[in-house]
Amino acid sequence: MDIEIKKKYPNLKRYILIAAGITTAVAIGIAAYKGVATSTYHDSSNAVMTGEVTRGEFNDYVRITGRVETGMIVQVSALESGIVERKWVEEGALVQPGDIILTLQNPNLRQQILDSESQLAEKQNMLRDTELAMEKDRLQVRQDLLSTRTDLTRKRRLMEQQKALYDEGLTSREEYLQAAEDYELASQSFDLLRDRLSKDSVYRSVQLDMMRESLRNMQENFMLVRSRADNLTIRASHAGQLGSLNAEIGQNISSGSQVGQINILDSYKITVSIDEHYIDRISAGISGTIKRSGKSWPVSVSKVYPEVAESKFRADLTIDGPLPENLRVGQSFSVDLRLGDSELAVMVPRGTFFTSTGGRWAYVLDADGKSATRRNIKIGRQNPEYYEVLEGLEPGERVIISSYSAYGDADRVTIAQ
Repeated sequence: MDIEIKKKYPNLKRYILIAAGITTAVAIGIAAYKGVATSTYHDSSNAVMTGEVTRGEFNDYVRITGRVETGMIVQVSALESGIVERKWVEEGALVQPGDIILTLQNPNLRQQILDSESQLAEKQNMLRDTELAMEKDRLQVRQDLLSTRTDLTRKRRLMEQQKALYDEGLTSREEYLQAAEDYELASQSFDLLRDRLSKDSVYRSVQLDMMRESLRNMQENFMLVRSRADNLTIRASHAGQLGSLNAEIGQNISSGSQVGQINILDSYKITVSIDEHYIDRISAGISGTIKRSGKSWPVSVSKVYPEVAESKFRADLTIDGPLPENLRVGQSFSVDLRLGDSELAVMVPRGTFFTSTGGRWAYVLDADGKSATRRNIKIGRQNPEYYEVLEGLEPGERVIISSYSAYGDADRVTIAQ
């Protein structure tokens, strides 16, 4: 009797077919998802600029614009306040030391001068009156001293006569004593007047010295006030070119305020403003060149200012060697500053793509040049012509170097021919 043999896994084939179908569906879904996730931007060829990646000598320099200034500037300031009465020269004029630039008027200062002059004259008159009075008193004391000396001589002679008569018994004792007392009084009066004359001489000398010292101080004060009046005339202190004259007729100028400057024309410097990106690489002594009308001159950095304003810092350059002909303050020059030695490097031409990516990625063209794929890169140094490529690009490849602002986050860019 035949026995029916049953399959151990009767549904195995069906399960295999179902699994295969599911796998196929998943694969199709993944492929469809990838097709949707990879975004593409279509661009026209006339709007795209490309550059070729090359290997060559990378010149490490920065190009900026410099402005000619004088190597030395002398400020012109008002020592006294006043109202501008007259302008003798205009901005840009050549001046010599002592040339008048401005004349100011100050009525209050004029009144101070008159008051000081009046006080000085009063003090001089007082001193003369005092000297006259002292001299008159000195002469009177001397006259009294002479009279007292004469009286003393007469009374000494009278006393001697009375003593001789008294010794001979020809006069009374009372008359003798009276003559002796008169002589003693005259002698003391004479000593007193002589002592007074000596002390008065010392006192007068001290008093006159004090008054004369006070008069000298007043005279010096008057001269200072007079010199302040001279300061109302603003003059050039150095020879050069007058620049930045900020004064008009009738303008009130305060004491100590700057009204202009004198540019000393025997030396020049080039001032530049440099992006703060280079602040750690610019120092005194760095060399470079300035260019104008197809000619170039060597320069070097003489001073770097540490202050940063509006993302830029300032530096001064000096021209090494002969100066350019017809050099004028305010002229502009193209300046190339050398930041380091030239080295062999992979380079890509500069372009506006750097603004969008910061040098972190770029669109690299395929071999047919009809499309470009986004690729991560790394940019190092830069100069006015090239970016140094550290990673992500090889010589011979081409990169879109125009702006990426319209591409958004597209992974690919197709270029219509």
